[in-house]
Amino acid sequence: MGLHWLQNFLTLSFKVITMTNANHPNPLTLTELTDEQIVQQVVSGETELFGIIVRRYNQRLFRVIRSYIPSEDDVQDIMQEAYVKAYINLPQFRNQSSVSTWLTRIAINEALLHIRKNKHHFIHELEVSGQTGQVDVISQLTDNNQIDPEKQVIKTETTHLVEQAVDLLPEKYRSVFILHQTEGMSNPEIASCLQLTEVNVKVRLYRAKKLLKEELFKMTHDASFFEFGNTKCDRMVQHVLERIGLLNLNTIESK
Repeated sequence: MGLHWLQNFLTLSFKVITMTNANHPNPLTLTELTDEQIVQQVVSGETELFGIIVRRYNQRLFRVIRSYIPSEDDVQDIMQEAYVKAYINLPQFRNQSSVSTWLTRIAINEALLHIRKNKHHFIHELEVSGQTGQVDVISQLTDNNQIDPEKQVIKTETTHLVEQAVDLLPEKYRSVFILHQTEGMSNPEIASCLQLTEVNVKVRLYRAKKLLKEELFKMTHDASFFEFGNTKCDRMVQHVLERIGLLNLNTIESK
């Protein structure tokens, strides 16, 4: 009886793609539902529709968690935990924030929980991979009440991209840019340090910013960093729906 119910549930997960009978909206209508409408229907019993939420936010959650966790396998495990925790807590969702913000916060909290549980191993992994700059970020993320998680994610990703772009600048431009933007030195001070005229400093700073802007545009123009492609997306939907099915099965059998 229980296995038969689970089999039916997994079959229902494909409604998101194949639903065509007269009692349900067609696939196009389903994908046009707002997050809030989907949440209401999932809470009302249309459990399989949670797959739309998973598919809709796989890319975001992957990038958010990946900004904290270097291992892609760990990232995908944490994504599943975040989705399952969100599903369990859907009845408590009160629209005080958007579903996307609420889900992002859950994902970040799960990432931070993973870091705290594996802090020594995680720091060692960052040191081995040369990402020691993130160790300081970890120490700053122990108190969720002191930061805005989404802003921290944006800051972390932006800093990483800027550092990559700055590394690609020619040395004569990079040195001027770092002294001016990072160290806060004035043009006369930079001119004195590098034995340049102030005019040369201004020209190099202008060119550095122009090159940096061009490089950042190339990096972010197609939003190709930290991608979570179709196959991974499909697999994540399947795993999350299977776990939700087991949760529901356990709930029914315990009654």
